[in-house]
Amino acid sequence: MRLRRDPKARPELAACEFFIEDPPRHKGGWQELFGNDNPMYLELGCGKGGFISKVGAANAQINYIVIDLKSEVLVHAKRKIEQEYTAAGITEINNVKLMSQDIERIDDMLEATDIIGRIYINFCNPWPKTPDKKKRLTHGKQLMKYKNFLKSGGEIWFKTDNDELFQESSIYFKENGFIIRYTTNDLHASGFEESYPTEHEIMFTKEGIPIKFLIAVNKKVSGSISNAADKII
Repeated sequence: MRLRRDPKARPELAACEFFIEDPPRHKGGWQELFGNDNPMYLELGCGKGGFISKVGAANAQINYIVIDLKSEVLVHAKRKIEQEYTAAGITEINNVKLMSQDIERIDDMLEATDIIGRIYINFCNPWPKTPDKKKRLTHGKQLMKYKNFLKSGGEIWFKTDNDELFQESSIYFKENGFIIRYTTNDLHASGFEESYPTEHEIMFTKEGIPIKFLIAVNKKVSGSISNAADKII
């Protein structure tokens, strides 16, 4: 559902202490902006903030860079983050930086010195038509940009309801130097517990649509793989 233009959204974001007005200005300096040495994670397309508000409030030891494009969406995320942190008894929101950024131009704001340990991609646009598939956030063109700042051994956690997008994204990851460490065609039946639901996830689950999920690693990894029945090694 398309959000209506909200003239109050931009001023509210501008007054928010954890909203970043000009992301490219901080390229190469995100760790310094957080003011600590905690690991940095990245969410591409935060929507209304249902996911990041919960994961951020539950993991104070992680710094989160959170991106979407429209002010009308970001202001909902800002409010949701504030609500969730307040409910958790957290008075200062200092591990989340929220911002507007075109994800196709992610390399305008992040470089190799901005070391990202994990990227979340939740329910991105599937772009089903062949000429548009290169716009997918999981397309090889984008993955090669992420590899510039995703650390060796860093992970991409990817969720979708779309079967074709999931299947083709699995191929994109493998073609671009990632190892699929965990995969399932039905997240909620898989037994995987380290997951926070998004707004879309809750909606699709109520409709009886299985959630597809994978973890792709930016190098070969040794050690055990999850015991999920539908794992890929």
